[in-house]
Amino acid sequence: MESRSATRTRKKPNFGMITPDARTAARITMLATIATFALFAIAIAAPRASAQDADASTLAANQTAAFGKDKALVFTYKQSYHCVDEATDDLNFNGIEAESDSGEFQFPICQVGDAPPIDPTGGKIAKTDKLYVIVPFFSSDDDQNPEDAIACPDGVRSTTLCGKALGQTLISLFGAVPEGFKTTPLVPVQCPDPGASPGTCTMHTSSLDLFPALVALGKIPATPKENIFVPTPNHSHVIDTDLHQKAPQWWQVIVVLVTDPTDWPNADGSSGITSLAKLRAAQKAGGAIADVPTNFFLFFGSQGMPGMKM
Repeated sequence: MESRSATRTRKKPNFGMITPDARTAARITMLATIATFALFAIAIAAPRASAQDADASTLAANQTAAFGKDKALVFTYKQSYHCVDEATDDLNFNGIEAESDSGEFQFPICQVGDAPPIDPTGGKIAKTDKLYVIVPFFSSDDDQNPEDAIACPDGVRSTTLCGKALGQTLISLFGAVPEGFKTTPLVPVQCPDPGASPGTCTMHTSSLDLFPALVALGKIPATPKENIFVPTPNHSHVIDTDLHQKAPQWWQVIVVLVTDPTDWPNADGSSGITSLAKLRAAQKAGGAIADVPTNFFLFFGSQGMPGMKM
C-alpha cells in the first residue's frame, strides 16, 4: 500500500485556516477514526474461540461435550459410573471369585477388554446403548519425554501407573507418549472437562485396568495376570442412538484408539470422527483400532449443544 501512495500527489491539510472550535472537532474526528481502526485491527488479530470452546464454557459441572451423527451434543450425568463385577468374576486376578472376595469391591475395577453379558440394571448387554470413547493414540510431536505423561489423579489406588513411570512404559511399548496420556494434549478433547485435572472427568472413573487390552494388542504376555491401572486417558465421545434422550440411562463404554491424526475431530467438529459412520470408515482405512469392550458404564442423558452448528 505504501508504494502505491508514494505515486500519488498528496493534498496537504490547511491547518492555518482551522478555528479553535474546528480544530477541536477535527481532533475528535481523527481520534475516533484511529480508535475505530485500532479496534478493527485487534478484532482481526485476536485468536478466535472455536464453537466448542464457546459452548464448553457454558457446560454445567455434571456435563460434557460429545458428538453424534455429525452433531454437537451435551451429556448430562445424573449419578456415578458403574463397573460391572459379576459374582463369578475375578477382576483382581487373585484366584478368588468375587462372591467370596470382599476386597475386590473396595475399589471398583474398570477393565478395558472385559465384556460382561449384562449392564448395571441386569439387562442383556446386547440391548444396552453404546458410548464410543475415542482416544487420540498418536503423538503429534513424537513425544519422548516420559514426564509429559498424566500424573496420578487425587484418590486413585496406590498401584496406579502414572507420571514418569507411565511415560516410560508408553514409550517402551508404543514408541512415544500418545496425546491420550499427556498432561497437556496437543489436540482438543472433551475429557477432561473444562477446568478438570488430567486423568479425570465428571462422574467417570479416574483409573482403568489395561491388562486385558494390552494382552489383546500383543504388548504383554497373558500370564501372570495382574491389574495394570492407569489414569483415565484424554478422550472424546461419539454416540449413534438416542441423541436426544434427555432422560438419563446406562451406556456401555466402548474404547476405540484413533491412530491417524487426520481422523481426530477438531474443536468445532467440522472434521474428523464425529459420527459412528466416520468411526467405522476410519477403522476400515486403518486409522483407528477395532472396538474394545469394557465393563465400564456411564449414566447420562443427551441433547443438542445449544447454539452450536457443525
